[in-house]
Amino acid sequence: MKEVTPTNFIEEFINKDLAEGVYNRVQTRFPPEPNGYLHVGHAKAICVDFGTAEKYGGVCNLRLDDTNPTKEDTEYVDAIIEDIKWLGFKIDNIYYASDYFDVIYDCAVKLIEQGKAYVDDLNADQIREYRGTLKEAGKNSPYRDRSIEENLDLFRRMTEGEFDTGEKVLRAKIDMASPNMNMRDPIIYRILKGVPHHRTGDKWCVYPMYDFAHPISDAAEKVTHSLCTLEFEDHRPLYDWPLRELNWEEAPRQIEFARMNLSYTITSKRRCLRLVKDGLVDGWDDPRMATLSGMRRRGYPAVALRDFVDKIGVSKANSVIDYSLLESCVRDNLNQNADRTMAVLNPVRVVVDNYPDDKVDEIEVPINPNMPELGNTTVKFTKEIYIERTDFSENPPKGFFRLTPEKEVRLKGAYYVRFASVEKDENGEITTIHVTYDPESFGGETPDKRKVKGTLHWISAEHCVDAEVRLYDRLFNVENPSDETGVTDFTENLNPDSMVVLKGCKIGDEVANAPVGKTFQFMRQGYFCKDTKSTDENIIINRVVALKDSFKK
Repeated sequence: MKEVTPTNFIEEFINKDLAEGVYNRVQTRFPPEPNGYLHVGHAKAICVDFGTAEKYGGVCNLRLDDTNPTKEDTEYVDAIIEDIKWLGFKIDNIYYASDYFDVIYDCAVKLIEQGKAYVDDLNADQIREYRGTLKEAGKNSPYRDRSIEENLDLFRRMTEGEFDTGEKVLRAKIDMASPNMNMRDPIIYRILKGVPHHRTGDKWCVYPMYDFAHPISDAAEKVTHSLCTLEFEDHRPLYDWPLRELNWEEAPRQIEFARMNLSYTITSKRRCLRLVKDGLVDGWDDPRMATLSGMRRRGYPAVALRDFVDKIGVSKANSVIDYSLLESCVRDNLNQNADRTMAVLNPVRVVVDNYPDDKVDEIEVPINPNMPELGNTTVKFTKEIYIERTDFSENPPKGFFRLTPEKEVRLKGAYYVRFASVEKDENGEITTIHVTYDPESFGGETPDKRKVKGTLHWISAEHCVDAEVRLYDRLFNVENPSDETGVTDFTENLNPDSMVVLKGCKIGDEVANAPVGKTFQFMRQGYFCKDTKSTDENIIINRVVALKDSFKK
């Protein structure tokens, strides 16, 4: 086992366990329920679970918690596996809670035989009433003192499908006066009749509850450290209880850490599913969603997400992380790694009147100034080009340093140009700008050494293609978009400008022909990549992130 210098309290616990001989190895697991797509909060759990095992030279398994067949689907299983691999982690083994259904069931029978579990006929409302409150102890169910023989018989008949869903449950017999509400005879098995399981089919009509299945699955799998988020801290006594009562050897230790809450997002699977089903977003992988598949489709690098998790760190205190920190990590990564190119998102045609019709200048520009080993790419300059419509003003405001009737500007890597005239349509909209160029200014240098303040990006009209560019922003316009913000429905907090679609944008072949997910820095614009739904007939480009944080606080 590798010796590790601890960087957080989890590693301090593990080092202590190893030093005292409690365990001689480290094994963790990542146990999501396959009832939805993973989100940014899961990224932290993945990094903690897999990263900890990796650091100690141990094992981390993926275990799908498929104990509730009413909500689970193989679609989600496949998506979870893809997300973990995308983040760059090796899955040592893939297991399912359903792999342990026989083991879990036998454990329930053993608890009944020991007089530590009983079949209860109370319905859900009655169980809730009998449970008591934080200030008042609960009271025993009238069925709590059934004999071991009767409980075994009833549980067998539950398993054989004799009773309907909700008619009976199996409860642990612990303490209805416990100050910890989770220990007040929790339900450990319930009936789900007529609901086929995605892996076991119709074999079972009784299914274990998460709090019962989880510790037994961990122990059966030989997990040493069960790392989970802070909301399970109050459940730890219940995690330990069945393992202690069943005298399980080398029982795992549960350690809790703070979950990651991100501003301007929603990660609740129920609410995310609502957004998807109501068509408020384009599926679970909508680039505005806080899902890992959405971030991947948008163009977020997996390395940037892991860097984001590292910067947050592992703590015991819940907090809300500003979305700007995530964007900053993405921006820093792409600034180093994205290829540079020029694209025009709101184009207006420009004709260089005195430029020869058949002349083509080839301009060598670095693919990425941070990676000189990549070399240069060639950009072609021709008589007709496109610039941004906002880069020209007939009546410029003060401080406007782009093209005007009076100001000369530099075209990036090419020539100095001066305004000549404009063409307009019947509505007064500019259709074409005419300019003249200085043939001696190629590359930005002139014999008289004159300087200009404005430098514009551009693209050759003969060497570009049309594309649809989608400018994404945060899906919600408030930091906490949940129902607690004084609105009737959380969807009232949706940001109407979270996606702006621009048609007829001009991009180069290097972007049009790039594989999905390859990122580019469009000079003066931001970072972009091709969308997964892009086609040769309709090229769709996503803005990953702007060049700087421009979100209105």
